[in-house]
Amino acid sequence: MPFEIIRNDITKVSVDAIVNAANKTLLGGGGVDGAIHRAAGPGLLEECRTLGGCKTGEAKLTKGYNLPARYVIHTVGPVWRGGGYNEEKLLADCYRNSLALAKEHKLENIAFPLISTGAFGYPKDKALKTAVSVISDFLMEHDMMVFLVVYDKDSFQLSEKLFNSIKQFIDDNYMENIEEHPYSMESRLLKGLAVSERVLKESDFLSAEAYSETIKPQRKLEDLIDQMDETFSQMLLRLIDQKGMTDAQTYKRANIDRKLFSKIRNDIHYKPSKHTAIAFAIALKLNLDETKDLLMRAGYALSRSSKFDIIIEFFICEGNYNIFEINEALFAFDQKLLGA
Repeated sequence: MPFEIIRNDITKVSVDAIVNAANKTLLGGGGVDGAIHRAAGPGLLEECRTLGGCKTGEAKLTKGYNLPARYVIHTVGPVWRGGGYNEEKLLADCYRNSLALAKEHKLENIAFPLISTGAFGYPKDKALKTAVSVISDFLMEHDMMVFLVVYDKDSFQLSEKLFNSIKQFIDDNYMENIEEHPYSMESRLLKGLAVSERVLKESDFLSAEAYSETIKPQRKLEDLIDQMDETFSQMLLRLIDQKGMTDAQTYKRANIDRKLFSKIRNDIHYKPSKHTAIAFAIALKLNLDETKDLLMRAGYALSRSSKFDIIIEFFICEGNYNIFEINEALFAFDQKLLGA
């Protein structure tokens, strides 16, 4: 099951459990901690008094009381002291132990805030990287719906270096009002153009080897002719076999629910959404040409008039196929996320 970043008030999220970024006493405080205690009512404080506090990185579970969530998982994040005091490991432990507790209680979904980024001062971009890394690793092994809840845009921060590189890529490639059909010659020529040599060579996120891969021919004409009549479902299943991947590996890497994948596998004529098709291209680590071919089977194309499409192209050209990291960038640029 998938991972999704959402903008909401965590006290209003209806899930099996929300995670409280608590202090060591578990007796309430400011920020998310105080908001959860106020929304839950006095019963939460009474139960917390029986727990004997909580060490940094550990997690403890209580009832949700007046919250829409059935449970609250309390975890104590590290105070940021410059990064040299084991802060990253302790923050990762917060997420791991909270997820382990949810799994132990057979919970199906859980919502996290961005732990330690309030009064504890943990840099938001570093905290986000740790959260996404731990959650994505967990979801590759376990089935659970995980939300990362961001209260407002100021609470979420992509690394400045990555944000600026994507922004420059968009600025250099975005074209307004392109009228194109996925099968038109003009469209195919536009989408067949590689990213400009200057942009790719100057990018700190693209190695010389990756750059070389983007400009060499990546498809054989005879293969394209042989596969012309494939449906999206047929092409997807063929690619999964060619990559030596299992179904579970594929839908997890695509951030797609297992039930949706079963529909696609069992219906040769299934027509996915464009976002779902791209999610599978990312999961299979397809190059740009292969991605366009898979999209074409579903009736879609990448467009230079879509910021979403350009961001996807950026990550493919960069060789970064981590769908959760891609979703971080999409969220930062107010675009719809992949999968979920």
